Amino acid sequence: MGHALIVEDDADSAEMMAALIASEGFTAATATSLRDARRQLALQEPDIVLLDLMLPDGSGMELFNEPETLANTEVVLITGHASLDTSIQALRLGAADYLIKPVNIKQLQGILSRVMRPSTLKAELADLKAEFERSGRFGLLWGRSSAMQRVYEQVARVSSTAVTVLITGESGTGKEVVAQTIHELSRRRKKPFLAVNCGAISPQLIESEIFGHEKGAFTGADRMHQGFFERAHGGTLFLDEITEMPLELQVKLLRVLETGTFMRVGSTQSQEADVRVIAATNRVPEQAVTQGKLREDLLYRLNVFPIHLPPLRDRTEDVALLAEHFLHDICKREGENKRFGPQALDKMRTYRWPGNVRELRNVVQRAYVMEEGPLIGDEWLVFDTPAVQEPKGPYLTVRVGTPLADVERSLILATLQHFGSHKEKTAAALGVSLKTLYNRLKEYSQEPGGGGEREGSS
Repeated sequence: MGHALIVEDDADSAEMMAALIASEGFTAATATSLRDARRQLALQEPDIVLLDLMLPDGSGMELFNEPETLANTEVVLITGHASLDTSIQALRLGAADYLIKPVNIKQLQGILSRVMRPSTLKAELADLKAEFERSGRFGLLWGRSSAMQRVYEQVARVSSTAVTVLITGESGTGKEVVAQTIHELSRRRKKPFLAVNCGAISPQLIESEIFGHEKGAFTGADRMHQGFFERAHGGTLFLDEITEMPLELQVKLLRVLETGTFMRVGSTQSQEADVRVIAATNRVPEQAVTQGKLREDLLYRLNVFPIHLPPLRDRTEDVALLAEHFLHDICKREGENKRFGPQALDKMRTYRWPGNVRELRNVVQRAYVMEEGPLIGDEWLVFDTPAVQEPKGPYLTVRVGTPLADVERSLILATLQHFGSHKEKTAAALGVSLKTLYNRLKEYSQEPGGGGEREGSS
């Protein structure tokens, strides 16, 4: 049985929360001041503290200045409203989550169901760090480079909190793997992790897919449909390619992040959203705002804790480790052991990897299939864009002051023309996914004058 301490200056509210907590199988104590809180903490160390920062004899923040007081206790802030400042404050103080007054029963129940002492999380992180030292693996991530070690530090810092995370990086760098690692290290790990690619869902269907719809909400809605927010209840929702989400839907997502509620399409009844949101984009977020692809207020709300993933060309010391990891998984799955020869490893180390880790995995898979013997040489390491290593061809001249959106458009179309309208080679040369290239070309074809899609493209 867990023990909770409610630090709240309103005695009636504190007693109400104590009763709710007791109904969930916890013992509960209350304190209406800092002095009372310190006395209760001395009497019995709680598993969780619900802490109001506005107290009659000072700020609840003072307790965070006494490390031994809350060293092994999960802290949840009680606040009058959810805001970006609240999220940042919770992160800075090391709080696991926050509750909005008046306290919502379902939100409180969700927090209580995830109570986990900080010492448990610290022990798990210590095990992960030991595993990293041994093998180069951190959770679901692989790599020993200094750039990846910085990512591991950020993941370890943010996973125990409830704040939103924005992951940036080129296509194929592993943004979804980072999001899943954060989920696996969080208090929400026992609940679903759902990944949604906002660029892969039709604009006409994306609202229904994310928020769900009621029966009869539109033509063809012959039954009620639960969206991703409902299906991810208690867990984590990963919104990939967030800049591909229609702007009108970004407004509704912002409302969910600010209020913790949403409505199914065709409904007038609010639903509780007990979900942690992690978003990702392969664009530079600030440029996406300038280009009208991302609302500035949504960026601020998502970017509470930014994590940037380096491209594989900037961590070439990890290539061999990643390749061996992918090969090991394939051998285990296929039941036939193979290994890389030194020439193969050297060839992989010197390649630029415009498709990043995703391309590396595909190259390893292809080499495994093509090599009949136990030793994989460099013969079957066929790269999609060898010209990227030693660029040859025309140059693109850009006038200083040209808008970034125009530069991107010109570069994409010029590269497409250079590769004879071959989209796969164009995407690889530019270091973006094929789907991203298709999205850009679709945008350009809808502009006055068109010109995005070309006849005879492959």
